[in-house]
Amino acid sequence: MPSILTTRPQSGPNGGILSHLKKQAGAWHNDRIMIKKLLPLVLILLVACETKNPVQALPDITFSQFPRLTLNVGRIDVSSSYRPPLKAPNVEHLLPVSPEKATRSWARDRLEKSSVSINHARFTIITAPVIESKLKQSSGLKGLFTKEQAERYTATVEANLEIFDDRGFRRGFASARAQRSRTIAEDASLNQREKMWFDLVEALMTDFNAEMEKNIRVHLVGWVR
Repeated sequence: MPSILTTRPQSGPNGGILSHLKKQAGAWHNDRIMIKKLLPLVLILLVACETKNPVQALPDITFSQFPRLTLNVGRIDVSSSYRPPLKAPNVEHLLPVSPEKATRSWARDRLEKSSVSINHARFTIITAPVIESKLKQSSGLKGLFTKEQAERYTATVEANLEIFDDRGFRRGFASARAQRSRTIAEDASLNQREKMWFDLVEALMTDFNAEMEKNIRVHLVGWVR
């Protein structure tokens, strides 16, 4: 009976190399497919990481739209006795326009001297902080799926206006104090936070402007026109 001739796969050195190359080629092919699939996602992530919030241009807080309060003095000195701590919970040094800066602008824009008087006025900023307070957050599932207010910011400003005669005796005094607060959401961006701070100080100074003008006209009636 004729014998059946069978052949076996080549198992020598050359056969092993060929098998390895075939496996490697297949792996490279799969890697290339995976890279092509992942490349768009990687590019999107890189662009997202490099994208920054555009810098917003916030205006100054000024009061030139209001009429000047002309005082019967030959000089107006503006100063501040408030010293910002520059640390938490105070954040006024982080604001685009701090209450102290806005109050100095108020004095510059609203107070006017009389060129012939020998008396002088002194406008002093007593306090102008902005305090950050952390708000309590919900826990559990409600906290996970609810966007809540995260911080409250409380801004305060107080200032005095004094009138002195040529001998240094105080002849008149008026003061005003205002306070406002606002909260912000936990997911607020930096631009949103800065806009909220700006709106807070603007509202604060609107109150201060009205209160100080009223008190000047009441308590310094003989010194203002």
